[in-house]
Amino acid sequence: MVSRAVTQLYDDILRPSGLRVTQFSILATIARSGEANLRQLEAALAIDQTTLTRSLSLLQRDRVIERMPHPDGRIKAVRLTRKGRRMLDVARPLWAQAQNKVLRELGTTAWHDAERRLARLLHVAVEKRRLGRGAMRSVRRSPRRPSRN
Repeated sequence: MVSRAVTQLYDDILRPSGLRVTQFSILATIARSGEANLRQLEAALAIDQTTLTRSLSLLQRDRVIERMPHPDGRIKAVRLTRKGRRMLDVARPLWAQAQNKVLRELGTTAWHDAERRLARLLHVAVEKRRLGRGAMRSVRRSPRRPSRN
């Protein structure tokens, strides 16, 4: 409920840019390195592959990002298009406006406390997901034991 309300606040303020806050986060992450692959984006954004792939497909459809060839054909890398850079340039000050609004409402101390707690929650969630994936991989890799019948 809280995350939905905060997302809506950012989405409303970002509306003139044509981006939603989730798209803004993806584009800003790509822009920081110039290009990124799916694994880098998943790790940086703590987002599942299905959601990320769907979001990237929509951004590619709208010509905001483009896929790039990679020497390892299994890796899917993306970068911003000129349109994507322009949209991000429009969105950045709007995002800052939303951020300032949240800071004004919460106050700096409460914001830092919330940020610290959310960072811890994110760490726990990501670690649990990572451990879950490792357990699934080891289950898939372990040889079947012969039955004793």
